[in-house]
Amino acid sequence: MNMIRTILESTVPISQFNRGMAGKIFDEVKKHGAKIVMKNNEPECVLLSPEDYIALIDQVNDAKLLLLANERMEKYDANKLVSHEDVMKRYGITASDLEDCDDIEFE
Repeated sequence: MNMIRTILESTVPISQFNRGMAGKIFDEVKKHGAKIVMKNNEPECVLLSPEDYIALIDQVNDAKLLLLANERMEKYDANKLVSHEDVMKRYGITASDLEDCDDIEFE
């Protein structure tokens, strides 16, 4: 029963926008989360706060990166690794060449 109540409370008919209630609806989205806008008894769009939208996009991007990492790990072969020294030698890079570079931070 709570699920039905939650669904009903999260929907808003598009006619409320036409009646000048957009400000109130936007306030509800900020306070209580997403709203589903209904038009002709069908979902038309979803309203999210900017913070919730950014969080959602971050989660999608994190999921894509995790998928990519998992795909790469499936293809991982320790026998194909190239050492730091071999890369430096192959491309003619010396330790003094790297001293002029800024440090790179990884997250």
